[in-house]
Amino acid sequence: MSARRPARGFTLIEVLVSVVLLSILASLAYGTLNYVRRSREITDAAFERMREVELAVHTMVGDFEQLEARPVRDLLGQTALPALLADPRTTNIVTLTRGGWPNPAGLPRGTLQRVTYRLDQGSLWRDYLTVLDATLANEPVRREVLKDVSTVTIRYMDSSRTWQEQWPPLAATPSGPTPALRLRPMAVEITIELKDGAKLVRLVEVPS
Repeated sequence: MSARRPARGFTLIEVLVSVVLLSILASLAYGTLNYVRRSREITDAAFERMREVELAVHTMVGDFEQLEARPVRDLLGQTALPALLADPRTTNIVTLTRGGWPNPAGLPRGTLQRVTYRLDQGSLWRDYLTVLDATLANEPVRREVLKDVSTVTIRYMDSSRTWQEQWPPLAATPSGPTPALRLRPMAVEITIELKDGAKLVRLVEVPS
């Protein structure tokens, strides 16, 4: 009978080489996994930002599409304010009366809503009052619509198809076929510039 050969194990060099190879493969796998994870986070953040921007634009467009020719009293109850008021000299971007305010709870209120858009510390805000002819005792409900906004500008097309920077136009007469307080533009152009350099322009036709 032949003698049994002794069992041959791994040498120290082979073990070290195997450990090094496994470490390299593990490092490559971790780097790939980390890259995929970061890419997914960036993609998710981009989609979330896009959703926020689309929702903000949709909200503004909806307000202008349901613009109502309903003036309101000022907070002191002394003068009347136009249904649509946009004055570049004020801190507000635009204030308007809109219809179609949903009332699923059946509260004792109308469907008209007084809305104000303003830019404050890089954020676009939408404020609304729970009553049209409000007083100083009525606090507005404030909601942040969009963050990281540089500028928001709105132009208004009058009946002669001329773009105006404010509304009512300076040339509007207090009386006439349509009083200045009830005057509505034919269309509005909304321009939103974001801090990341993106620029959005939306043209909205206003119902007559």
